[in-house]
Amino acid sequence: MDPPPDADGFRNWLELPRDLTESILLRLGAIEILTSAQWVCSPWRKLCKEPSMWLAIDMRKPGDHWKFPQLEKMCREAVDRSCGQLVDIKVEDFGTDELLRHIADNSSQVKRLQLVRCYGISDEGLSEVAAKLPLLEELAISYCQLSKSALEDVGRSCPLLKSLKFNSRELKYGEFDEEALAIAKNMSELRCLQLYGNKLTNEGLHAILDGCPHLESLDLRRCFDVSFAGNLERRCAEQIKDLRLPHDSTDDYEFSAYCSFDDVSTGGSYFSDFNYDFENVDIEYFEGYYDPQQRWGGIQFLLA
Repeated sequence: MDPPPDADGFRNWLELPRDLTESILLRLGAIEILTSAQWVCSPWRKLCKEPSMWLAIDMRKPGDHWKFPQLEKMCREAVDRSCGQLVDIKVEDFGTDELLRHIADNSSQVKRLQLVRCYGISDEGLSEVAAKLPLLEELAISYCQLSKSALEDVGRSCPLLKSLKFNSRELKYGEFDEEALAIAKNMSELRCLQLYGNKLTNEGLHAILDGCPHLESLDLRRCFDVSFAGNLERRCAEQIKDLRLPHDSTDDYEFSAYCSFDDVSTGGSYFSDFNYDFENVDIEYFEGYYDPQQRWGGIQFLLA
């Protein structure tokens, strides 16, 4: 029989089984865990340090509460806590070559990597890191300033790569098949490919169909330079199980259908006049604070 609730009619969360508590905490993002949840009580603090909590790190949609250096510091802390067991990581807005290098140097088991609007990541940076991630199976790159050279190096360094998303903003003028040709030549084992807003032409599409014979899913939405002349559309339909055409609906697309460079920023301005020094904070300083009221008060101050 379950134990009776306390006098106020509520059960004590500290009495929950460890696996259930872990399941609850894992529904939060890395930022929420590092800045809030881990400070609730000593057991949660201890659990939030376990490597099993950091097999996947999701730092998408960080909002404007944090500056980029603060987000990078938090991400590094999360990577370190994984103790080399990290498998899946998602970074949005604040990624840099240095952060990628830290991830690769400490997490050679990564299988899934997503980068969104990470303008601090260069071709050279991604190429260097790809050589350290031989187990990479899924790579999603959206609205980053990366080119064919990075794709070539990723293809050569990551033979297990099965899924690639390389999404653009459609802002380039002219027709460009160089990225499609790099994919066709170096990623023959792909099963899923998304090229939202890419400037490839029929030539590039033909090359992908020839060079990626195992391809099952192909997303060409807003690739308006593909005209499907001749038998190209029929070939796609016969070879690809899940095909999205240039004019297909974008309602289920993860990002805005009409992205622009207006959202490029150097970090939120929220802390511009705030003297809290997250850069040099010693997280172990709070080790003795187990009172939820004190702890939440401190976090409210941090986020206020």
